[in-house]
Amino acid sequence: MTNYDPAAPRRFLWLVFAFIILWPALLITQFNPLLFFESTNLQVLGNFLGQFFPPQTARDFLQILFKATLETLAIATAGITLALIIAIPLGLIISQSLSISRIGPANGHLLWWSMRYIARIIMMILRGVPEIVWALLLVRVFGLGVTAGVLAIAVTYGGMLGKVYSEILESSDTKSCRVLLQLGSGRIVAFFYGLLPGASQELASYTIYRWECALRASVVMGFVGAGGLGQLMDQSMKLLNGSEVSSILIVFLLLVLLADWLSYEVRRQLL
Repeated sequence: MTNYDPAAPRRFLWLVFAFIILWPALLITQFNPLLFFESTNLQVLGNFLGQFFPPQTARDFLQILFKATLETLAIATAGITLALIIAIPLGLIISQSLSISRIGPANGHLLWWSMRYIARIIMMILRGVPEIVWALLLVRVFGLGVTAGVLAIAVTYGGMLGKVYSEILESSDTKSCRVLLQLGSGRIVAFFYGLLPGASQELASYTIYRWECALRASVVMGFVGAGGLGQLMDQSMKLLNGSEVSSILIVFLLLVLLADWLSYEVRRQLL
């Protein structure tokens, strides 16, 4: 007696659908994985990777690398701090969990609805433009340096954090918050005592994850003159100095490990 899987036809249809979608995409991008195995390309790749070893450990370069690392940390941290200033008010405004109209009739319903609508439009504009584009625009205004990188992260991540914060609050347990609102408490009190205790771990975890993303973004924005490790890597790559690039990549990986450890410790403390 053969075993029949009732979900097999559905899986097969999804597989066919994925192939129909992916095949035109591969044709449009002209992606050819066989190029990786051509002898010429393999030789070029081997020579390129061979330049990465050993990593650069000269004292003068390590001093420059240390300064660029501090710049990258400063860009990511300052950018996330400014993003929080943007995201927290916008997230609280659009969150339905703090809506008094959900527990009964309320005055000023039209005003709050208008504020939520405006806040959603603002967040959509902020997060709709990639941080690298914001960096290119801001470099034209403020010139080369960390200011453009900080503001680019703040603007883009402010919209992202605000949207996700509101979704986290709406998906958490809102019973305590509704009770406080029914008893006449203000929205701020209901947030701190009704919503925040149950959602703090997820909020903190996502914030640290965004800080890690800001580290990566600050490196990418360095290629357009926003400072930090990215700008140093751009200079090293233009000079075809693979050993310096290798040292920069090692430091960047250490920063990612730092972010992972920090996220673990924060979540452990909030348990």
